[in-house]
Amino acid sequence: MFQKILIANRGEIALRVICACKDLGIRTVAVYSEADRNSLHARFADEAICIGPAKSARSYLDIPSVISAAEISNAQAIHPGYGFLSENADFAEVCHASGIQFIGPKPDVIRMMGLKQRAREAMDQHGVPILPGSKNVLGSVEEALEFAEKISYPVILKASAGGGGRGMRVVRSADELPGMLAQAQAEAAAAFSNGDVYMEKFIEAPRHIEFQVIGDQHGRVEVLGERECSIQRRHQKLVEEAPSPAVSPELRAEIAAGLKKAFESIGYSNAGTVEFLMDEKGKLYFIEVNARIQVEHPVTEAITGIDLVKAQILVAAGRPLSEILPPEGVQIRGHAIECRINAEHPETFAPSPGHITGWNVPGGIGVRVDTAAYSDGVIPPYYDSLVAKLIVHGKDRAEAIQRSKRALDMFVVEGIQTSIPLHRKILDHPDFVAGKLDTSFLVRTKLAGNK
Repeated sequence: MFQKILIANRGEIALRVICACKDLGIRTVAVYSEADRNSLHARFADEAICIGPAKSARSYLDIPSVISAAEISNAQAIHPGYGFLSENADFAEVCHASGIQFIGPKPDVIRMMGLKQRAREAMDQHGVPILPGSKNVLGSVEEALEFAEKISYPVILKASAGGGGRGMRVVRSADELPGMLAQAQAEAAAAFSNGDVYMEKFIEAPRHIEFQVIGDQHGRVEVLGERECSIQRRHQKLVEEAPSPAVSPELRAEIAAGLKKAFESIGYSNAGTVEFLMDEKGKLYFIEVNARIQVEHPVTEAITGIDLVKAQILVAAGRPLSEILPPEGVQIRGHAIECRINAEHPETFAPSPGHITGWNVPGGIGVRVDTAAYSDGVIPPYYDSLVAKLIVHGKDRAEAIQRSKRALDMFVVEGIQTSIPLHRKILDHPDFVAGKLDTSFLVRTKLAGNK
């Protein structure tokens, strides 16, 4: 087992990893930027090292600085969390070359999964359903027009590398396609230094559903159920829940069997998430793999009782899944909902960094809050707007909704604007209560525009 782990991240996920390490008796090293000097992850780690100024390119994304911090602190492994360097295959390779265990998939697997078109091909080869689309990246306008004609409009252009909605364009006619293709390629090149774009059939109002996988270094992969992530704004998730109200036990078992076969075939180890779109007929289609822990992993922990971050560490240390997962197998118990509390205006979504002047975190049975914020703390303007994650578990979906509403009413954040009022509206809406969800929910219900 590792004696010391460096956490190459910040905020709530850095604290989450520190908690898992403390549970395992492992010492921790935090790295922080100058903007995070007073952060809780720097305070609660056993050691803390400043690695640069506020801008992430010169601190959290600076590979030499992170590796140097690991070497001078004698850390044996690095946990990258999510975002930043978590899906950077080059970083994983540098870790291995430096004799440091990267807590995540192997570099070649990260690289394959990071290119969405290659991941599509891998899933298709093992029977995981994919959307109709181009088999390779688009080489020309003529090729794009040919594929679009074959699968019929509307279609969506997607960047082969990256995510977050960048390099994506919905095309509804042949006249639009040349211009949209040029825009998507230019945006992808600017965002990811890779202008490759591929095409898929566009589903107008899909549900967004993802499956959690975990693999060990001995060839075994298990699927830990699914999460519903349909409540989004511009491809950014706001509310997640598990299990999905739209996935039957039969469909869950069918998809899990296909994913287990596919991921064992490619030698996948550690945690990963497989994202799908569900059409109006209830059919799932693979879209991408996130080769890391997800922001919304706590809802899966709540319904399975499995600590996914501890599992990541144990897998990286060589432990087999037979020693990590329950001997009776993974069981789904109850229902869980996560609300992402962001530092932004609840209607305009304008960022709202600043000084927290009042702070109260809800508690009670079935309520968990993952956060690195605190009273008199500061939400800096340099990073993502996530302030906290409210995770609630109940015996069923109705209880989880009611408990979430109670917890939101008792969650106080003063001094900055947050998304708490929007979450209250979402959970009160009859369509949400009825489980009538899709990625256009916020616009369709007029709870918030796509501003």
